[in-house]
Amino acid sequence: MKHKLKTWDEITKIVKELKSQNRKIIFTNGCFDILHSGHVKYLAEAEELGDILILGLNSDSSVKRLKGNDRPINNEIERATVLSALSTVSYIVIFEDDTPYMLINHIKPNILVKGGDWKPEEIVGSDIVSSYNGEVKSLSFIEGKSTTDIINKMKEK
Repeated sequence: MKHKLKTWDEITKIVKELKSQNRKIIFTNGCFDILHSGHVKYLAEAEELGDILILGLNSDSSVKRLKGNDRPINNEIERATVLSALSTVSYIVIFEDDTPYMLINHIKPNILVKGGDWKPEEIVGSDIVSSYNGEVKSLSFIEGKSTTDIINKMKEK
């Protein structure tokens, strides 16, 4: 399996090279704690928008702050390993903040995407991407497909 997890320094060099080749970079982010079909379909849809999909992955401490002390279920390396198996994901970068705002500002993708439960103007970093005429898109959302729903179903049983 190709090693897709990159440090900020590594992704900086990769992005510089990709931009010199006029490759279209798509960026998305999330916790991806328990990968499910909604995630897979959304990442496939995102990847079709350009040449390279960079995924910002919330660190364990970030997930805990956002989702509560019982999360993440899978640690950041396990989550990155599972995501690396997807052909749609080109590179993964772990970020420590609650949002990927600094990472988006660092990468300056051509296209910023999130799932359909986000309005484009509410997507973190949309102001950055819009400032240089990049695209901000809200993709499909599959109702009932969320990690929280999966965890709640497991708790019920």
